[in-house]
Amino acid sequence: MDSTPLVMTFDFGTQSVRACIFAPDGNCLALKSKKYEPAYFSPKPGYAEMDPSYYFDCLCECTKALKAEFPQLIERVRGIELDCFRDSAVCLDKDRKVIRPMILWLDGRMAECKEPLPFVARVLFKAVGKWDVIAMNRKRTMANWLKENEPENFAKIDKYVSISTYFVLRLTGELKDSPSDFTGHYPLDYQKKQWYKDPMKHLQGQIFSLRRDQLPELVDTQGELGRINEEASSLTGIPVGVPLFAGGSDKSCETLGSGVTDDRLASISLGTACTIETVTKKYKGPQPFLPAYPSIQKGVYNMDVQVYRGFWMINWFLKEFGAYKIDDLITTDVSAEEYDHKLEEIPAGSNGLMLQPYWGSPLEHPEVKGAMVGFSDYTTKGHFYKAIVEGIGYELRLAKERFEKRLGHKFTALRISGGGAASDQACQVYADLFGLKVERLQTVETASLGAAIGGFLSLGVYKTPEEAVSKMVRVAKTFEPNPANTAVYDKLFNNVYKQLYKKLKNIHRYLYRFSAI
Repeated sequence: MDSTPLVMTFDFGTQSVRACIFAPDGNCLALKSKKYEPAYFSPKPGYAEMDPSYYFDCLCECTKALKAEFPQLIERVRGIELDCFRDSAVCLDKDRKVIRPMILWLDGRMAECKEPLPFVARVLFKAVGKWDVIAMNRKRTMANWLKENEPENFAKIDKYVSISTYFVLRLTGELKDSPSDFTGHYPLDYQKKQWYKDPMKHLQGQIFSLRRDQLPELVDTQGELGRINEEASSLTGIPVGVPLFAGGSDKSCETLGSGVTDDRLASISLGTACTIETVTKKYKGPQPFLPAYPSIQKGVYNMDVQVYRGFWMINWFLKEFGAYKIDDLITTDVSAEEYDHKLEEIPAGSNGLMLQPYWGSPLEHPEVKGAMVGFSDYTTKGHFYKAIVEGIGYELRLAKERFEKRLGHKFTALRISGGGAASDQACQVYADLFGLKVERLQTVETASLGAAIGGFLSLGVYKTPEEAVSKMVRVAKTFEPNPANTAVYDKLFNNVYKQLYKKLKNIHRYLYRFSAI
């Protein structure tokens, strides 16, 4: 009987959860997934909430199915690693019960933050030109919203944890997590990978309104968080005692799963949110005053910029505008694949239609709204579709150029992953738009693959990320840029897209405040 150790991964996305079993060669031997129905609910327009136990129940459905179909593989699992969507907090009381439904990262509500920060803090933040960013971070912090709007629930909070920490608790009984899983609105010193000693008195930590004792224990990547306990075993079918290792967030895992172990490569993720990431051993933020995040790779940081409503916009487009009308009947069940051929038919630059993908505000431009310019009488739904794909690409290219400036050199290639990377046409658009070779791997599920790499590193099967990547990551297809299309994109990017924010800044700000939730 084969006794090769295997790693199980849990990949909690915004739309579904996937449980996989990986071999040391990077092959996924078994996979079960469960789509959330619904992914979240909205008590009010713009809200996004869910009972975190529902996500855990979906995971249990997947693991039980794996055990039923692959019992021999389950017995060979020697470690588990999970990755999870970010910036979605769970509030627990003293009995470790969930106080209220969790508020997802997609949620658009804002705290008012009428109680001002101390005078010295306000002066310092304004002096470095980051007062708007700090003010927006305060408003986006769900702890601040709860403090203002649900003071009775806020008073009950004994532990304020990431959704990933909640899963660790359900699986092992431990309140521990990796620093990488606290990307977002938490009082974390990203460089030291530790909580601020006294967040309520720290210059930056105080904006989150959380005490140190309300936060879980942090375990550096590859450390053990706990072991599957009897209750979790009965719910999941996983044997008692299997260790759960500290890993990384979904985007950090995608970066490692894309084979990015040095700063000559960058990874692009085309998921609900779209990101561009690279790694650096020295702590360098993607731009001044924005942090780098702890990586799943030990001793490494992720430079990360996110388009919050990324390929979510594809689903939004299909739902709101993409249906076909056939004999006066509206067919709403239209897939992205039915539009992908438009990416080839519509010329580069979408005949002058350009989109700013600010359907969700970026951190460095907190008060913006989405925009499209260049409509004409020949604009079609196909142009709209391609402009979405291009607009996300332009915004990611802005971040890529900032990365290169901070690093002092150019990238040699891009690795692409996420659900949108399954489209050959989308991959080619990004090769053309960036003017770089784009490489797609043996799987678009690079978050699961990256978590598996982390698991094998934790088990000691591989000694370094580079060794693990050489054994587990393979380029399946390469997309070379078309020079003629790249020339078009260069002109539009430099002469139009780079100017849009400056030209529309005040209009964005007015409309943002006009339509604020």
